[in-house]
Amino acid sequence: MSTWTLDQLQTFIQGARGRQLETARVIAQSQAYDASNPQEARRQWAKLSLLANRRMLDDAEGHSARVAQQDFMLRMWVIDRLGPDRTDPDWSPEALASDTLDTLTFTPTQAAGLAEGWRDLPVEQIRVLRWHKNLTAHLESLVGHLAPGPVREQLTAWNATRMLLP
Repeated sequence: MSTWTLDQLQTFIQGARGRQLETARVIAQSQAYDASNPQEARRQWAKLSLLANRRMLDDAEGHSARVAQQDFMLRMWVIDRLGPDRTDPDWSPEALASDTLDTLTFTPTQAAGLAEGWRDLPVEQIRVLRWHKNLTAHLESLVGHLAPGPVREQLTAWNATRMLLP
């Protein structure tokens, strides 16, 4: 599959499941990272990686926190390396900020409060705190792409809070 064209891999993704989707996601992502590809082709490969990643939610093996984290990290990479595109929600810093906040189930204050005594929490709650830490891994970069305002302030608070999480 690593030698397939964009169209071939896209056709494959439509019928793929489970590990096939993960393999396709990784191959498309590696093509997006390849600096020898033209910038527009790199964006197309990144879109294809996002498609494979998002299709994993349709599969019983896909976990929403893992899919979201992979989605956020690739989108942030494209915004940082290839530049934002406010006409495309996948490459818009504002859309990524909104999607991130929509995914989080705690406020920064709630997460920080739970993190104080995380060793005494049930395993499931520790796992949720870890997911929040992973889901906010891209915030340091993202904040620099946002205009001052309430969303940027929320993400800045989350960025500080994530250092407290297990």
